[in-house]
Amino acid sequence: MGKNLIQQARGKGSPTYRAPSFKYKGSVKHSKDLKDLKGKIIDIVKCRGHSAPLAQVLYENGEETYMVAPEGIRVGDIISSGVDSPAELGNTSTLRNIPEGTLIYNIESFPGDGGKFIRASGGFGKVLSKIDDNVVVMLPSKKQRTFNANCRACIGVVACGGRKEKPFLKAGRRFYAMKAKNKLYPHVCGISMNAVDHPFGGSCSHSKGRPTQSSRNSPPGRKVGKIAPKRTGRKKR
Repeated sequence: MGKNLIQQARGKGSPTYRAPSFKYKGSVKHSKDLKDLKGKIIDIVKCRGHSAPLAQVLYENGEETYMVAPEGIRVGDIISSGVDSPAELGNTSTLRNIPEGTLIYNIESFPGDGGKFIRASGGFGKVLSKIDDNVVVMLPSKKQRTFNANCRACIGVVACGGRKEKPFLKAGRRFYAMKAKNKLYPHVCGISMNAVDHPFGGSCSHSKGRPTQSSRNSPPGRKVGKIAPKRTGRKKR
């Protein structure tokens, strides 16, 4: 018997799982103009769609954008964006012109996309080496990734780095924090559900003792747990 699982309900268009993007301040991207521009930070705002505060920047060409705010920046500071921008806090420059060992964030995946990598609060990457037209960057996960030297990045560390150090203390605060981004909370495991809600549900105990393997050809509503595993059980040495 098929069951309407949570992962199926996410795709049916219900507002329960839809991100409230109409309440966001706006998209966060690098300036569209590739020329060297100077801008002034006119405000620092909080957006419910981002874990880090946003800096509202007004450039000298009249363009007004949002950028992920780095640590140590203030309202009224002057920043620059462009190919030849100096490697200073808050500036945006190409990886080609950023010295090795510099801490960066909001790196473009390919030139001109506005920034995709390292945007969460407290995150930063580090420029390790340069090889021809490629730049090797160490990500927050300690993995190394190679980027095009023409990709742009912001210099500094994303603000609000101590956000996770303060505990929620009670479930109510966690609930409203998740509700701001339309995240389902609390998360309940399948074996704790009723039989009508999950294939692993039912019975009266928390530990059901039933197999969690599922065939690759299982229908939706049953394809949960270990999908066509190559091996199961304890590893024998």
